[in-house]
Amino acid sequence: MTDTLAGLPFWVLEFDKSGAPVQPAAVDTFVNEIGAQGVTDLFVFSHGWNNDRTTAMSLYDRFFQEVAKLLKDATFAKKTPSAKVGVAGVIWPSILWPDDAESASSSAVVPGAGGGAVAMRAGAPVPAAQASAQQINTELKRGYDEAGQQTLIDELTAMLEAQPKSDAALISFRTKLAQLLASEPTDSAADRKQPDQAEGDMTALSDSKWRALLDVLGDQAMSRGVSTGGVAGLGDPFKKLWAGAKDALRVASYWQMKQRAGIVGRTGLGMVLARLPAQAPNARVHLLGHSFGARLVSYSLAGLPSALTGTRSPVKSLFLLQGAFSHYAFADSLPHDATRSGGLKGMAVRVDGPLLTTHTLKDLAVGLSYPAASFANQDDAAAAVDQLKRWGAMGHDGAQAVPAAPAALGGPGTAYTLSKGQWLNLDGNQVIIHGGFPAGAHSDIVHPHTAWAALSAAGIV
Repeated sequence: MTDTLAGLPFWVLEFDKSGAPVQPAAVDTFVNEIGAQGVTDLFVFSHGWNNDRTTAMSLYDRFFQEVAKLLKDATFAKKTPSAKVGVAGVIWPSILWPDDAESASSSAVVPGAGGGAVAMRAGAPVPAAQASAQQINTELKRGYDEAGQQTLIDELTAMLEAQPKSDAALISFRTKLAQLLASEPTDSAADRKQPDQAEGDMTALSDSKWRALLDVLGDQAMSRGVSTGGVAGLGDPFKKLWAGAKDALRVASYWQMKQRAGIVGRTGLGMVLARLPAQAPNARVHLLGHSFGARLVSYSLAGLPSALTGTRSPVKSLFLLQGAFSHYAFADSLPHDATRSGGLKGMAVRVDGPLLTTHTLKDLAVGLSYPAASFANQDDAAAAVDQLKRWGAMGHDGAQAVPAAPAALGGPGTAYTLSKGQWLNLDGNQVIIHGGFPAGAHSDIVHPHTAWAALSAAGIV
């Protein structure tokens, strides 16, 4: 049954972690009502790392309030004044790692060295929250709901709490972490050396490489303000190694949420969108995604039948807001390895219109897992800047190794040069700037500027 949001027809599309609709009948209703109500432009938005339905719904409400204001504003001429806009919000199970939750100072401008932007690098000055083992246990169990998974989480967090002073315990932690990762579905067809896949191989490291990784992650944790009980854990190296083990669990959950987003996008949302050309042929779809949700909507393109390309595709624009997945995702080949491609190679042709992404250096949440990815790919000797390019995210510097043009993220009235099949990398360093540590401006995406960009990409303004 159609609801309303910001005065616009609104539907909720809810999926479980395998991409199956939570209420199949609701999907049937959605597809039928899009056609019956004559919706011409359907905006589909997916939240990111957030397991809280209330927070996700708040994001959709705030964003589409900005869209509705612009639609009602007679100051701006409408290219398609007869457009009937509908909106849909995707709900999917995604974990928020406790240490990554925003602090209360979310209205503050993220500072940079000398007043400039914050560079994303190993040792970036990001004070870390210090969630307890029990807090981690509670949050992880919200997203890993099977009995065997919950037992593993109990065992992993108990080890983080006790911090046994032995190499055997650290190896046991790796084994249990590998079992947790193996308990979830993954994209078996993907190249595990693709930028978005690499962290998943860290539990396959040799004993010596695993300890070296924990040492590096422990150093990085300390640089973010995590206490190890003394200067660099002096006199007790296991303090730093267990700080690294905690970070390894964080990176593992981050990687698995990326995988889950791709699965939900391809097998869930993609299958729903594939029904629209037959059942609602006049509906033009505009995909929006934040954080991991940007990966979800991007992977929905892979869920479309191959016949739905070019003008036959229902998707007429793709707009990614601070995407927390590889900036090489759509690349035909990787700059550092021409034998490999991004995970979404060739999928841009399933967007019959422009592709946009925001990026800002003040988003401190994106791309911080690259030490683990680097170790898993045996290139830990690479320079930090080289690692950043290999494992960086859309929200850091936009889409890379694809046809792309740069532009500043502008306010309402900005005239963008948009081309079908070409990326527009929107520099948000003057707009997407607010947020508390440690995520920085990662969630600062609701602005008239972003609403205008979405409507511009859709060809409505």
